[in-house]
Amino acid sequence: MSTVAEGQSHNTSYKWIALSNTTLGVLMASINGTILIIALPAIFQGIHVDPLNGGQTSLLLWVMLGFNVATTVLLVTFGRLSDMFGRVRLYNLGFAIFTMGSILLSLTWSQGLDGEIELIIFRIVQGIGGAFLFSNSAAILTDAFPGNQRGLALGLNQVAGIGGGVIGLVLGGLLAASGHWRWVFLVNVPIGLAGTLWAYIALRELARPEQNPKLDPWGNLTLGVGITAIMLGLTYGIMPYASHPMGWSNPWVLAALIGGGVCLGMFSWIETVVEDPMFHLHLFKIRAFGAGNASLFLSSLARGGLQFMIIIWLQGIWLPLHGVSYAHTPLQAGLDTLPQMVGFLVAGPISGYLSDRFGARLFATGGMVLSAIGFLLLLTLPYNFTYWPFAVYLFIIGCGMGLFASPNSASIMNSVPAKYRGVASGMRATFMNAGQMMSMGIFFTIVISGLAAHLPQALSVGLAQQGLPGPIVKQLAGIPPTAALFAALLGYNPMQHLLPAAVLHTLPAHNAAVLIGESFFPGLIGAPFMHGLADAFWISFALSLVAAVASLLRGKNFVYEESDDTLHPPTDEVPQIKRA
Repeated sequence: MSTVAEGQSHNTSYKWIALSNTTLGVLMASINGTILIIALPAIFQGIHVDPLNGGQTSLLLWVMLGFNVATTVLLVTFGRLSDMFGRVRLYNLGFAIFTMGSILLSLTWSQGLDGEIELIIFRIVQGIGGAFLFSNSAAILTDAFPGNQRGLALGLNQVAGIGGGVIGLVLGGLLAASGHWRWVFLVNVPIGLAGTLWAYIALRELARPEQNPKLDPWGNLTLGVGITAIMLGLTYGIMPYASHPMGWSNPWVLAALIGGGVCLGMFSWIETVVEDPMFHLHLFKIRAFGAGNASLFLSSLARGGLQFMIIIWLQGIWLPLHGVSYAHTPLQAGLDTLPQMVGFLVAGPISGYLSDRFGARLFATGGMVLSAIGFLLLLTLPYNFTYWPFAVYLFIIGCGMGLFASPNSASIMNSVPAKYRGVASGMRATFMNAGQMMSMGIFFTIVISGLAAHLPQALSVGLAQQGLPGPIVKQLAGIPPTAALFAALLGYNPMQHLLPAAVLHTLPAHNAAVLIGESFFPGLIGAPFMHGLADAFWISFALSLVAAVASLLRGKNFVYEESDDTLHPPTDEVPQIKRA
């Protein structure tokens, strides 16, 4: 796409219209991503799903991941289509598809296994709409704002993206506590309808579509198959296989991971030889673009799965140990994570504004260093921690992510020619979403490995102390660690579920009450869970420091001239780029 005149593209009133509408879209999609996590107990009880039944846990993961997988696979493709056919047009389409997916989710009519499958399908529909929104929002903003204001604009947009994820935790808790699980999905519908209508009326194209556009079918195919195969491998790798507590020796898991890697390798080669690629690899010759995306990917790896682990920690272990009933843990867990949102909301806009004046490198790099400090501090907490240190550490991580997000996004988008903003926005969002998805798989693997190593012994000792006979102890100690983790998250008490009533009746009343009480299982799983979680915190700490180094290497702050439409700036010193 080529730009129109600067006076038209940077109209004072229109740029705020573009900011408010794209921020609404990103906010809605981000809230949707986490509102489901926190409300899972209410949703799964509503469709009568038992996480301890065989085959349920893998589907549970895909209910959560279906949206992100669909979004990540399609982001670059949709960014390319937007450059070809119009960014605003496809952004509007994304609002409509996302809203339709929300309506279908609220109408899920089946129960049990069939209900889970319907949720997965409708989440994928939502993800298709989300891909249109995420791939175009940054490009629309970059078109509408001049270079010296993009940091603030993209910063506010990023605050909506990451802050919305934390808002979703609180909102999901409120809706779960109401007892009406369908509202978890219906809450998006009024926003989606209003956003669709508003985008159709108010947004306009500020760039002309490319002439004689061409698609890249082989690039699309290899990228989509590669990402999907790797996510399938990561998902089923944490499931039990044969006599093993995890599935990394499963031939299908190995085939999916190897095949996915081969497909991504083929994709990289195809994009270097195809006439009109959808993933412009030579954009990485621009130092700010390459370093910015590298630090974005690493930061997403560091925090993507961690938030979910913290939710499990709160809902499944810490809150029950502190007397909160399973019915109220979703809402309380959402409230307990608010310090992270506060930190992000404080740091994000300020960082975006200041980076427009002083450059992105200082703020983005400092943000990742601060995040690393926050992860290191979380390492000092026991599983049954005191809340206020926990809140302060989450606030520090939120501030760090807020400092990083908007300067980094502005640096990436400012570094590319205007005609490639759609595909650059899609590439940026792909790195972020892919990092978050891979982070989920990595963190689950680490935590479940810790459970597999330490939970059987903890269960054997704890159950034997309550007077259960040896055969029953051996049977219950062999519960798959993945099922135990999800049972804790969803508010099930595995002991109450798995212990036959006849066995309980043979025990003294006190022992029976302890076994089926709310604190017995969380107390047993807490220490084994922390073995894996501590390793995850160390990895997040290391990834954050590496992301800081990558951010530091981005060079000085440069912005393309609005009229420039060339593609090949091999270094930061090309004439078409000016110092911001």
